[in-house]
Amino acid sequence: MESVLRGAAIYFVMLIIVRLSGRRTLAQATTFDFVLLLIVAETTQQALLGNDFSITNAVLLICTLFLIDIGLALTSKKLPWLSKFIEGRPTFLIRDGVVDEHALRRARLGISEIMVAARAQHGLERLGQIRHAVLETDAGVTIVPRSGE
Repeated sequence: MESVLRGAAIYFVMLIIVRLSGRRTLAQATTFDFVLLLIVAETTQQALLGNDFSITNAVLLICTLFLIDIGLALTSKKLPWLSKFIEGRPTFLIRDGVVDEHALRRARLGISEIMVAARAQHGLERLGQIRHAVLETDAGVTIVPRSGE
């Protein structure tokens, strides 16, 4: 039972830390993000397993983590406030052509990342061609070009 409680506690702590740290996907991860992920994984493994390195304990922890994840996914479909907490909300980075510097800082993104998305999605070359840029809940950036672009 201790392993289940320890697994649940670590799951929720990691969920909160990842949500507070910002929306970055592995596709946007830097080398530093990857190194941090490796260190966190090793630290988490030690916290989860404690002194019990048996296969039974490992299977129990894996099942616990997956069941919590499935349970949260099902619950967040029924409770919109929980979904907003876990997944967040889309954030306008550019609205009607005006860059929201505060939103960019909060998301830890720069104009260069917005321009990468603008080029990839619509072949846009200048910031002035962007009507809206939205940071989606999956950490992707959606670009809406100005009319006629």
